[in-house]
Amino acid sequence: MALTETRLQRMRAKDRLYQEADGGGLFIVVHPSGKMVWRMQYRLGGRDAKKEKVTLGEYPAFSLANARDWRTECRSRIARGESPAQAKRAEKAAETEAESNTVQGFAERWFADVVKRTYRDPRNLRRILDKDVLPAIGQKPIADVRIEDVLRITDAIKARGADQMALHTRNAMKRLFAYAIARGKTLFNPAAAIEARFIATARSRDVALTSQEIGKLLRGIYQSSVKRQHKLALHLLILCMVRKSELLNARWTEFDFEKSEWSIPGERMKKDKPHLVPLSNQAVAMFEELCGLSSGSEWVLPSRGSLRAPISKSTLNTVVRGLDLDIQDFVIHDFRRTASTHLHEAGFNTDWVEKALAHEQQGVRGVYNRAEYLSQRREMLQWWADFVDAQIDDGRKVVIGRFGAANKRTRGAN
Repeated sequence: MALTETRLQRMRAKDRLYQEADGGGLFIVVHPSGKMVWRMQYRLGGRDAKKEKVTLGEYPAFSLANARDWRTECRSRIARGESPAQAKRAEKAAETEAESNTVQGFAERWFADVVKRTYRDPRNLRRILDKDVLPAIGQKPIADVRIEDVLRITDAIKARGADQMALHTRNAMKRLFAYAIARGKTLFNPAAAIEARFIATARSRDVALTSQEIGKLLRGIYQSSVKRQHKLALHLLILCMVRKSELLNARWTEFDFEKSEWSIPGERMKKDKPHLVPLSNQAVAMFEELCGLSSGSEWVLPSRGSLRAPISKSTLNTVVRGLDLDIQDFVIHDFRRTASTHLHEAGFNTDWVEKALAHEQQGVRGVYNRAEYLSQRREMLQWWADFVDAQIDDGRKVVIGRFGAANKRTRGAN
């Protein structure tokens, strides 16, 4: 007996799955859950051929009239020697492929394959995708996304007063499209084509790196593929509390390894006053290694192109930007603020810390500062080097060199 709409509406679920036929191979399957699904059974190639089945979808989303039209279409395919089931699989595969090539589909793949495996806390990127990126361009083929699409997203974020979040969102899209290029899904990175300065000026945060971030940063530096000299330079900037320019332009004539001291001449200091840096055991070992790597140059960090010049002032910034460590708004200048914060929290005298930073104080405190607190600063910077070592270790094995706390040498305090 052929099915009717009334009969379909009166069908009830049973303990077991059952089916009712409409004729011509079309039937409806009633599941114990109450779900009702249209299916069709047929043979392709005569009575001796194996039976095949193909599914249309659920009732009442597909009505009886819809199902019968579908049956007619299937029977036409069969008459031409085509398999409706195979055609259905091909159609589904094409839909899946098309979906995977949308920003939504590929973003989910990127998040699962890359972000969840390599980011300690992927929640920030998840929020960026869900709040701003996917609602705007999620259904667009990833190869069709253009610069203006990215700008529309970042402009909308800036319109709500969140310039820095607009920059973070552009950076996330840049990484997403870089992965899409690597996977052959597109040839163009629309986010990379927009310079960060046209979205917002990166702002150094007003807080120091946490102890956990210090460890994450240095482990990331030493596990990266950057040159050994650059790894040591970044580590020394943390330990010595000097400005980047003061290290980049350092000459070997400024060092006395027997006294464990680095004398920076006044012409290279911000306040035009000479500055004496007592070196920790770790810092001495790093500078000695750099001496061996400098190939006889007068510069501590010679240029790759010429031993007669120091490295470019932008080199270490480029290294830091390439680390991709997920430390928000991090810049090299944060090293000095970080050291100052942790030393104050550990109870070290403010005058010692300020002198280590080459911050000249005025008035009575400035008079007492002339003594330079050298022995106190030596003890303080050794404590700081040991503290930084502990954050690197933190239960993880990272080979960084022979300058750890276990390899300290006894040196005069002067």
